[in-house]
Amino acid sequence: MRILPHRFPFLLIDRVLEISDDHTTCKVLKNVTANEPQFTGHFPEYPVMPGVLIIEAMAQACAMLAFARMGGERDPEKLFYFASIDNAR
Repeated sequence: MRILPHRFPFLLIDRVLEISDDHTTCKVLKNVTANEPQFTGHFPEYPVMPGVLIIEAMAQACAMLAFARMGGERDPEKLFYFASIDNAR
């Protein structure tokens, strides 16, 4: 929360576990619980994490890599936007 500007319910990563020394890969953790708002409608009897939220979580992880490349702190003068994705499945 110190680095990403997102807040509940759209902060989709809970912890950064690892960032590679060259800042090209990272491992992040998202604790998924059945009481999250998206599961009331997707799908009530069989909750499934929506793919669009999985991709947003990946974009937030990428933002963590970008901030790591810039020294590890968020610059209030810079804001990253998720603009597009190609060939996601």
